Amino acid sequence: MADDSLKKQNDMVNMSAKQSEINDGLERQLKDAQFTRTDSENKFELLAQKLKIKEEEAGRSKERLEGVECKFMDIEDELKLVGQNQQILEVLEEKFLEREEELQKQIKELITKLGSANARSENAEMDIGRLNIRFDKVEEDLIVEKTKIQKVSDELNKCFDNMMGL
Repeated sequence: MADDSLKKQNDMVNMSAKQSEINDGLERQLKDAQFTRTDSENKFELLAQKLKIKEEEAGRSKERLEGVECKFMDIEDELKLVGQNQQILEVLEEKFLEREEELQKQIKELITKLGSANARSENAEMDIGRLNIRFDKVEEDLIVEKTKIQKVSDELNKCFDNMMGL
């Protein structure tokens, strides 16, 4: 019985040692699990913060995108207006070019008419000059003839006076 008791005691000591080793292993695993859990919680918090930052950045990016889209639409509208204005200006340019051509033709015609008018004016001035010379000549001739007539009239008056005095 004493052997049995010793054997039981030995078995219990061995069992107790095994249980102690198991407990030590479990405590190590618990500590490792707690460390891993703490590390995982820290990583989770870090990732949650990063996620929050990324979500905020995504929100700001979305707002900027909406702003850019609005600006893009405004620019598209302005571009359409510029295109329409350009078309209008092109049509106006064509009309102005046609009008310019017509005016150029009119200017050429007027220059030709002016040249003719200047030539006629010069001819008229020359004719006036000739007429003035002729008029002066006729006037001189008239004065000479008037003088002759006056002499003849004076002579006739003398003659009448002589005849009356006789």
